[in-house]
Amino acid sequence: MQRRAVVTGLGLITPCGIGVEPFRQAIDQGRSGIGPIKCFDASNLQTRFAGEVRDFDPIGALGRKEARRMDRFQQFAMVGAELAMEDAGLSGPPADPSRGAVIIGSSVAGLAAAQEEHTRALARGPGAIHPFFILQVLSNMAPSYVSIRWGFRGLNLAPNSACATGAHAIGEAARRIRSGEIDVALAGGAEAPLCMMAIGGFNQLRALSTRNDDPEGACRPFDAARDGFVMSEGAAIVVVEELDHARNRGARIYGEVAGYGTSADAYHVTAPAPEHRGGRECMEAALRDAGLSPSEIDYVNAHAAGTPTGDPLEVEAFRAVFGHRAASIPMSSTKSMTGHMLAAAGAAEAAVCLLAMQSGRIPPTINLTDPDPKSGVDHVPLVSRPAQIRTAVSNSFGFGGTNATLVLRAL
Repeated sequence: MQRRAVVTGLGLITPCGIGVEPFRQAIDQGRSGIGPIKCFDASNLQTRFAGEVRDFDPIGALGRKEARRMDRFQQFAMVGAELAMEDAGLSGPPADPSRGAVIIGSSVAGLAAAQEEHTRALARGPGAIHPFFILQVLSNMAPSYVSIRWGFRGLNLAPNSACATGAHAIGEAARRIRSGEIDVALAGGAEAPLCMMAIGGFNQLRALSTRNDDPEGACRPFDAARDGFVMSEGAAIVVVEELDHARNRGARIYGEVAGYGTSADAYHVTAPAPEHRGGRECMEAALRDAGLSPSEIDYVNAHAAGTPTGDPLEVEAFRAVFGHRAASIPMSSTKSMTGHMLAAAGAAEAAVCLLAMQSGRIPPTINLTDPDPKSGVDHVPLVSRPAQIRTAVSNSFGFGGTNATLVLRAL
């Protein structure tokens, strides 16, 4: 019998809320998590707003000693994994710990720590560098800390595929479950990029919105007035589990990771390929893997981050894959609310799809007041709407032309 991979736990730390229910409510109600940057002085930057995670207490969650050893992205990963395990009703690894995997990625990892320690070393000398600095900047330390905490002794992996990282992590976990390699995985992404180097660097790429007078309205996917993406921090970690393993312990199941597709544009370091051929091939591969046709998809959560180049090309790829049905399948972007959580985005958006199946509501694209007239697609503007969702597609496309698509299905 074919092994199947399902999601049984969600650990969400986002600008729109911490935990499943606060996050779900914010998305359903179309609430933005974007605001002026408060975690550092951003007054000399072109972009002075972002999606910060409010009310996150790493010391309360991890203890002072443990929290001080870690960069913020590692703290997010640890607490996100804790929330996911609790939500799944798990208290430890599988009966055979070697069949438990941790696949958690980050794209900029400890960049904030590197900036801070560089400044300290210049001012006070190399002896002032934090003893755990090297561990704070290594992306693999996020899954390593989680593996140590939970005793998962199987695959331990820190993928980095930029904005596609979280989706790749979930897809790779599902693939290994279906192949029989593992039974349970903690998978997703964690990111803490809010520092001068990251925002200043993306400003130099002209990638970020500079709508400083209207932070909540700055992320405008599919809108004619979009001017770039909004950077955010957070983590999204999910428990992916073999179906019979989950049923045998009476687990609550959010849905199945039914399909996973990947591709590379092999074209340009930041711009999608013409006609977004990589995105098209990626969606087609995920549908084939799921054994579904475009006519069987009820909702698409777009990668769309609000960039003038990326959004239209994703729509073009969507229309190429879904043909005449493209005009009738809702395709929204929840980055309009969360901002772009980079490596955590794909996992957070997979969670959005699963929660939409549970709640029976299609999440909106907020700030969509002047739709791009060339789109011709239902982007669910401004407010959510009731609908039965049995199958959903979630797209994640990263710098360098790396692409991942997940197909989620209700059981």
